[in-house]
Amino acid sequence: MITANLGFPRIGLQRELKFAVERFWSGKWNERQLHDAARELRLARWRLQAEAGIQLLPSNDFSLFDHVLDTAVMTGAIPSRFRRGDQPLNAADYFALARGALHAAPLQMTKWFDTNYHYLVPEFEPGMEFRLAGDKPVREFLEAKSAGFQTRPVLLGPVSFLLLGQRRPGAENLRALAERLSPVYGQLLARLAAAGADWVQFDEPCLGLDLESAQRELYELAYTRLAARAPKIMLAAYYAGLRDNLRLACGLPVAGIHLDLVSDPGQLQPAIRSVPAGMHLSLGLVDGRNVWRADLDRALDLLRVAQWYCGDERLQLAPSCPLLHLPLDLRREAALDLRLSGWLAFAFQKLEELVLLARAAGGKNSFEIAGRLAEARRLRNQRQIAPEMRKNSIRARVAGIRPAMRRRASPYPARRALQAKAIPLPCLPATTIGSFPQTRPLRAARAAWRAGRISQAKYEAFLRREIERAIRFQEAIGLDVLVHGEFERNDMVEYFAERLEGFAPTASGWVQSFGPCCVKPPILFGDVERRRPIALAWARFAQSLTAKPVKGILTGPLTLLRWSFVRDDLPAAEIAFQLALALRDEIADLESAGLRVIQVDEPALREGLPLRQADRAAYLTWAVAAFRLATAGVRDQTQIHTHICYSDLRDFLPVLAALDADVISVETARSGMQFAAPGKQSAWGPGIYDSHSPRVPAVAQFRALIRQALHALPAERLWINPDCGLKTRRWQEVRPALRNMMRAVRQARAERCRAALRIPANLAASA
Repeated sequence: MITANLGFPRIGLQRELKFAVERFWSGKWNERQLHDAARELRLARWRLQAEAGIQLLPSNDFSLFDHVLDTAVMTGAIPSRFRRGDQPLNAADYFALARGALHAAPLQMTKWFDTNYHYLVPEFEPGMEFRLAGDKPVREFLEAKSAGFQTRPVLLGPVSFLLLGQRRPGAENLRALAERLSPVYGQLLARLAAAGADWVQFDEPCLGLDLESAQRELYELAYTRLAARAPKIMLAAYYAGLRDNLRLACGLPVAGIHLDLVSDPGQLQPAIRSVPAGMHLSLGLVDGRNVWRADLDRALDLLRVAQWYCGDERLQLAPSCPLLHLPLDLRREAALDLRLSGWLAFAFQKLEELVLLARAAGGKNSFEIAGRLAEARRLRNQRQIAPEMRKNSIRARVAGIRPAMRRRASPYPARRALQAKAIPLPCLPATTIGSFPQTRPLRAARAAWRAGRISQAKYEAFLRREIERAIRFQEAIGLDVLVHGEFERNDMVEYFAERLEGFAPTASGWVQSFGPCCVKPPILFGDVERRRPIALAWARFAQSLTAKPVKGILTGPLTLLRWSFVRDDLPAAEIAFQLALALRDEIADLESAGLRVIQVDEPALREGLPLRQADRAAYLTWAVAAFRLATAGVRDQTQIHTHICYSDLRDFLPVLAALDADVISVETARSGMQFAAPGKQSAWGPGIYDSHSPRVPAVAQFRALIRQALHALPAERLWINPDCGLKTRRWQEVRPALRNMMRAVRQARAERCRAALRIPANLAASA
């Protein structure tokens, strides 16, 4: 029985990937230095996995930015705006695809299935020729081999690669693309076989989705073309059970299939009955997405069923999915409460659990193994009865929720009329999403305050100066609804988690969000309670500086839930309602303090949508109810905003409308304003400034996007804003970009005024 890993965190124990890439971007490092640092990171990752006892290590699971982007580069799927003839891409070209360049907008970015990882969306243009344009998987396999590690290269499977991309108008259909892509994968397999690879892992997470018949045929076409190739293929599906795709997967000419038995343990029995004789089964027995210790007794039960039918020789033990979504090593959390840390397992500890399962199932019933299993059982039982896990007052409040608490007093049209009087705004009101750049001096001040090197008073004085500068800048460029900049917040989830009962922050529990950018999800371990106001003081201070409305900005219940490592002993709906009640209290305080505009960000709402259509209605019922529970207690005159970003919203607009927010801002800058016309239940702010690119758009680019938005929305329900917060940008980019955005807004207002009154352009502009 072999222990295998599907993929390991890329960022390094101390976020070395982030700092290496940023040094390259800033010009401090050249390309050779960047690749040297990446090589050291890969070597450290292999050593750590081997230390845990894993026998089959992954290679090519590392990326400088994103593995989907790597696949596009490797197969030559480069949009024409980035091509330089047949010349290979250098590191600057590679990052231009992700971040954009002066002459070219970047690839779109969206969520990777139902996770908070963002991938870059491949573009398939008319006449695009696939070719083996890179040898990264072979190079990294040989790199590991030279260091003494026999690895299993990881590739994004050809069908998932095609299904995750977008076809430009005039591009060939998916079948034609698959026919031309398959030989490229065949060439790569031949090179890997020549290099000495025995197995290759093909990640096909799209097998967990509802597939149409034509999409199923793509799998049969692609894998039949690869059937005669060596090395052996392990087909890995994860994040969901195979369900009706099980027969399809088992019928493909591959050597093995990986099953995610955490998301769907019930698929083991039908899989055992369906796999052909001799096919290997990889059992995903420990959770690759959450930080709680595995229930090893339950995992052993599943494993022994598989042993009975298949024998040890055909079995591999693995995490449920790649460990990309987990912090690296719990041993770095020295400051974490000892009892809580005993309930946890990060990526390294997940691998240790796998090795323990293999030893226990292998008949080695030593005192050591029995003792470790007993200790794991004791810790799980301890967690279940811990007093902080259940607070009766919170449970009673959730039980007392009534339908009326989820309804605004009046429908949107009536609220809109009242808000127009209470908050006078011009046509095409302009705002930003919330955060402004987190500068080096700001981060240094926060670190000094946390370490006790500066006093609370000195730190707060620093924040007040930053907020006032941000307010004055926004006033100067003419924004209509201002923000305080969120300078006090380290992260939109962690900041709130640090101030709510039931959460525990970590010191170094970083995970990759997109590219080199990392987040530090808190651990939601107990019942949630708000003991005191969280955002009130800074919002009230910012509002005191200006006569213009300032938004009070909160993170919504679904995002607090989804972007934390959430407890697994309660239904998600009940946890969401606990969070919603805490936020409802916070919103009431903001409103009482005179805040007329309150934004509740829910970027994780679409992300949380189950992968299968049949599972979605139940999720949407409680998810929408949680948002409305948090926000519906305000007066009609108070304007509720929400923000959704980096998710495919084309089929999601009715859900957003059901939130009953007054204004909904969404990300559209990277998609070129691909924005379906929504209903009439809200005003909308389709983003026109890509906040994850260093590009500074020209006024004309902003004007073009505003014109496109006006085709989808009437001007009286259109807001102008960036597509996300600006914390990852620099002021050198933000200031000119927002100035250009506001110049475009003034031009659009003048055009509308001229068209409505039929007056000459020069008079309208001067007005």
